[in-house]
Amino acid sequence: MNTQEKEKPETEEKEKKPKGPPKSIFREYLESFTVTLIMAIFGMTFILQAVTVPTGSMQNTILVGDYLLVNKFIFNPGGNPLPFLPMRDIERGDIIVFKYPGNDVVPDSSPNSDRSRRLAKYQINYVKRVIGLPGEKIEFKNNQVFINDQPLPEHRLIGDLPDNENRDQSALETSAFEEREADDKWNAYYSSRTMSAVRNGFTLKLDHWNFGVQGKPMVVPENSFFVMGDSRDQSDDSRGWGFVPRELVIGRAMFVYWSCDRGASNGGFLGCLTHPRLNRIGKFVK
Repeated sequence: MNTQEKEKPETEEKEKKPKGPPKSIFREYLESFTVTLIMAIFGMTFILQAVTVPTGSMQNTILVGDYLLVNKFIFNPGGNPLPFLPMRDIERGDIIVFKYPGNDVVPDSSPNSDRSRRLAKYQINYVKRVIGLPGEKIEFKNNQVFINDQPLPEHRLIGDLPDNENRDQSALETSAFEEREADDKWNAYYSSRTMSAVRNGFTLKLDHWNFGVQGKPMVVPENSFFVMGDSRDQSDDSRGWGFVPRELVIGRAMFVYWSCDRGASNGGFLGCLTHPRLNRIGKFVK
C-alpha cells in the first residue's frame, strides 16, 4: 500500500467530522462588538482618555471647546522609566491632565474657596503646563517666572479677552511684547493691563496667590510639580492652591480630536456639532 492510499482514508475521515452549526449574523456581530468594546475599555482605562476644556486658562495654546486626547501611558508611575517601554519622566513644558488637588489654604467662608466655587477635590480634571520640577525653587514676580533664581525662558505675549459677549469663550487677542529667543519653547500670555504696570515700574500685588509668588518663593516637594496656565492672568493654578502630587497626574495632552466654538454654539451638544473649528482638529498640543 502506498502513501497516498494511507492518507486518503484519513482525509475522508476528517471531512466527515461534523463542523457544527454555522454562526448566525447576529452572533458574528455580537462577537465583533464584544471584542471591540473590550479593546476600547482597555484603551480608555490604561492608554488613552478623552477630555474637554471648559475654561480659558490655557488659551491660546488650548481653546475653550477643544476636545483633547490624553496619553495615559507616556509617564512612568514609579518615576524611573522602564527601558523596554515607551515611557519617560514628566518634563518641564509638558501639558498634563490631572485631578484637581483641592485648595486647603483658602477658608470655606472665602468667595475663592472650593466650596464657594463648587469645586470637588480629586473629582475635576485640570489641564496645565508643568513649570517647576521636584527640588526646584519657584518664584513668580512681575509677570515672569524664576526657577532657582533664574528667569524661565518662555515667550511672553500680550493676550487680552476680546470685547464681545462671549469673551470668556473666545481666543485671546494677542500682540507682541518681546522678541522670541531661541530657548523659548512655548508662549505665555499676559493682559495689557498687568504688562503696562510692569513696563512702568510698578510691582504687581499678588496677595490673592499663596504659593511661589513674590515674597513667597517655594521649593517643589518630592514627587510633585508646580503647574501654570499659559493665560497667566486668568489661570487657577499652583500659585493659588499649591503643588500637584505625582499620583494625581493622568497623562499628557496629545492633540485636539474635535473643537467647537462654545460662544456660537451656546455650550450645547448639538450646537458644538454644528459649529466646528475645523482648523483645530488634529492640532498637536505643545
